Amino acid sequence: MRDASLDALIVAKTCNVSYLTGFTGDSSFVLVTPARTILISDDRYRAQIEQECAGLETHIRGHDKNTYEAVGEVVSKLELGNVGVEAAGVTLEEFERLKGLCPSANLVGTSGLVEKLRAVKDDTEVAAIRRAIRIAEQGFAALRATMRPTDTEKELADLLDGYVRRAGGDGMAFAPIVGVGNRSALPHSTLSARRLDESPFLLVDWGARAGLYHSDLTRILWSPGGPPRPTVESRLEKMYTVVLQAQTRAIAAVRPGVSVQEVDAAARGHIAAAGYGDHFTHGLGHGIGLEVHEAPAVRSNSNDVLAAGMVLTIEPGIYLPDFAGVRIEDDLLVTPDGAEVLTSVPRDWGSL
Repeated sequence: MRDASLDALIVAKTCNVSYLTGFTGDSSFVLVTPARTILISDDRYRAQIEQECAGLETHIRGHDKNTYEAVGEVVSKLELGNVGVEAAGVTLEEFERLKGLCPSANLVGTSGLVEKLRAVKDDTEVAAIRRAIRIAEQGFAALRATMRPTDTEKELADLLDGYVRRAGGDGMAFAPIVGVGNRSALPHSTLSARRLDESPFLLVDWGARAGLYHSDLTRILWSPGGPPRPTVESRLEKMYTVVLQAQTRAIAAVRPGVSVQEVDAAARGHIAAAGYGDHFTHGLGHGIGLEVHEAPAVRSNSNDVLAAGMVLTIEPGIYLPDFAGVRIEDDLLVTPDGAEVLTSVPRDWGSL
């Protein structure tokens, strides 16, 4: 804030409010100054705030005012000058409304101030992510044990959601991706009525949300009851081997002080050398925590540098539209000595 010459910052993203205060409700902002932190919320959450963040200074609005009016009251009362507003937490319309409600202040949009803090996790956060990973893995194990040849992509996704919740999750980290056969070549395919027995293989991209934290994994599987494998096995194994080798090289490159571009290049260069360069069409990975996608961005055009305590995905892929998509995704913790792979679902060829 000092570097940006700000007297205060209005934190508007729900996950950032939770990160700074411990409050897990919504429809609330935090005003941060060098001397004070004020949670601006409403009467619905009074008791919850007392339970989750006792002692935190609050400004509780009544039902006759909205959140923006309450923010305007606090900013005006404190006679603040330059006030930053999280641009990612408000719409343009809401920003203009805030400017009208804070006539004495100079409001400016800001980006990434809290996210830079969130990029490095403490021990409590790492433990929460580990729990989200274990829950995702338990849900996936249950899915594998109960898959039927007649199941459709949508039915499998619905089953996985239920299994994750039964394992202790609060829900999926995101809408799961299930791609049967050549639909696996759509990196973010929507769910369809295609059945498992229509192809020998499928791709599953899923994650769990446990409390405020998330996990994210991807695996390729053989379809139970699908067509005979020999028609595709050798070609799929070749793709899979290249992707697995690329991921292994990228994981080996992960360590504090390394540019994410170097990590991305370790995987992308291997895939290109194998002749699939034009078929790896997305970044290598991303940070994960309070959001499924957060800092650092692990891609060729990112200037992020790895630091101990970061948690990120490594997920190289090859996508051949007429045949298959192969993506292998795991969650990693950057340690002082390199990378610790947090996920434990086997990823060798024989595990499919």
